[in-house]
Amino acid sequence: MREICLMGGTFDPIHYGHLVVAEEVRQQFSLSKVLFIPAARPPHKTDKIISDPIHRVNMTRLAIASNPYFDVSTLEVERQGLSYTIDTVKEIKKIYGVEKVYFITGADAVLEILSWKNAEELLSICTFIAATRPGYDLHQLADTLKLLPKEVLKNILPLEVPALSISSSDIRRRVKEGKSIKYLLPEAVEQYIFNTKIYQS
Repeated sequence: MREICLMGGTFDPIHYGHLVVAEEVRQQFSLSKVLFIPAARPPHKTDKIISDPIHRVNMTRLAIASNPYFDVSTLEVERQGLSYTIDTVKEIKKIYGVEKVYFITGADAVLEILSWKNAEELLSICTFIAATRPGYDLHQLADTLKLLPKEVLKNILPLEVPALSISSSDIRRRVKEGKSIKYLLPEAVEQYIFNTKIYQS
């Protein structure tokens, strides 16, 4: 395997929005593996309450079970502490011995990429796929990218993906309010949420 694609996130819970983006990227770039990496604690979410990593890993495994191209890594959860992309990418390259690493992120996150830990080094060893929804203003993304050195610009690829307005926070809210979450996430994940009652407290 020469290439691998990473998708990081809290996945609290994982839903069809995550899965559709990952599958679209896999097909567009003809990738043999997309690795979902539940974060221990993202640096930008230190003030938020996040579900136990065990639940988030379990839900991710259930969600991707039917796709042979998808897999889960517990690397960040086992490492604990803050989850920095640069550390994860370096470790994945070492573990899998791959030449090229893609990293799926939202276009909005790419707009803040210069504030990430070791941003320029990260952009030199990893290609970012900036997933945009149909109708997204690519000029906004282009204006930010102009601030980056030319040699790393080639490592940010905008990709339009189908729009699914599903959010993990909305799913958690709906569970607390006793509303249906059917068709927002895989049925196995829905059952796990209700069996464990992780969002009902």
